[in-house]
Amino acid sequence: MGHDHSHGANKKALLISFIITTVYMIIEAIGGFLTNSLALLSDAGHMLSDSVSLGVGVLAFVMGEKVANYSKTYGYKRFEILAALFNGVTLVLIALYIFYEAYKRFIEPPEVASVGMLTIGIIGLIVNIVVAWMLMRGDTEHNLNLRAAFLHVLGDLLGSVGAIIAALLIMFFNWGWADPLASVIVAVLVLISGWRVAKDSVHVLMEGTPKNINFEEIAETIQSTGEIEDIHDLHVWSITSGQNALSCHAVVTQNLTIQDCQHLLKRVEEQLREKGIGHVTIQIESNEHPHEDSIICSDHRDDHHDHSH
Repeated sequence: MGHDHSHGANKKALLISFIITTVYMIIEAIGGFLTNSLALLSDAGHMLSDSVSLGVGVLAFVMGEKVANYSKTYGYKRFEILAALFNGVTLVLIALYIFYEAYKRFIEPPEVASVGMLTIGIIGLIVNIVVAWMLMRGDTEHNLNLRAAFLHVLGDLLGSVGAIIAALLIMFFNWGWADPLASVIVAVLVLISGWRVAKDSVHVLMEGTPKNINFEEIAETIQSTGEIEDIHDLHVWSITSGQNALSCHAVVTQNLTIQDCQHLLKRVEEQLREKGIGHVTIQIESNEHPHEDSIICSDHRDDHHDHSH
């Protein structure tokens, strides 16, 4: 029940944050055009990526709730990862574009309406603080989606601070270069976060071992039960953030009854669950004929696969 409750709360936090961010992003983009401020425009660009990632987050929650079917046996859980990849690539492109624009502005700083820039920057800061606070109350520790959104908003917060400082520098010292400089700082943040998100998503899509899982430790956990002599074909991967799966072949000692096999599997599954692996599939083989007539538990109705999720 706790999981469902936090799931609903996460979805709600994301949805409200998405609406606030999107509305403000539009205001900031218009403000950036009117005041001719690249710092505001780049912050709006960052907010666009935010609102995309928040929107995708909401969508991923909704899609992820769609039940698994015969053609997609894991349901739509991977949608979240595909969305994160799209988001990461978009961020990198936005960052590169901001660098290019800033370069032109360093050479020839245009006039910037600093008062308008300051006002919009301050409102942006308040909006970001509110959104960050809302997301912080969600489960940012375990949900990759929510954490990505939270990090985005923190980046935005810094972007707003940058725009405010740049506006003040232009107002008091007439330093036109402060505007492109602030935008470059934001672009660096955007680039780093985009690169990280893209890299993590590709890792999941390539069925890489989840970051929080120690492969050796998992192997030891399975082999630490006295009855399992050896394991091979061990695979650990992520279905989506926070959902890890494992499959392997386990060679067991002689004379194990079906009952023993069931108890053994249950014990291993519980230990693996503590290590963060929810979906476990173990094929049991005897040490006499591994891989041939190997299935000790063959007359078990489940056909030697244990899928007790």
